[in-house]
Amino acid sequence: QVQVVESGGGLVQPGGSLRLSCAVSGSPLGLWNMAWYRQAPGQERELVARINTGGRVDYVDSVAGRFTISRDNAKSTVYLQMNSLKLEDTAVYYCNRPDQTWWPWGQGTQVTVSS
Repeated sequence: QVQVVESGGGLVQPGGSLRLSCAVSGSPLGLWNMAWYRQAPGQERELVARINTGGRVDYVDSVAGRFTISRDNAKSTVYLQMNSLKLEDTAVYYCNRPDQTWWPWGQGTQVTVSS
């Protein structure tokens, strides 16, 4: 069974940066399109960035130009580089497949942007 484990979250001031990692086990990462999601308190989970097997990326408008998704298939890891963080980026961040054929969700990693 495929397992995903997110890490790298933390507390950061507005304008700061964080790099999230998502380790995938149980299947070769290179076979799969991947995505990062986030869920803020009281809100639904939203997809914020995705990357296909060929490396094509796209982003939700609210993070475009600030976040960068990437993948290292050899390390079976997906990354989310987050720059110029804003208060509204505060959420639990998850990784999974982008097409709603989801694997079991990981525990996520908390990102808190606060002054």
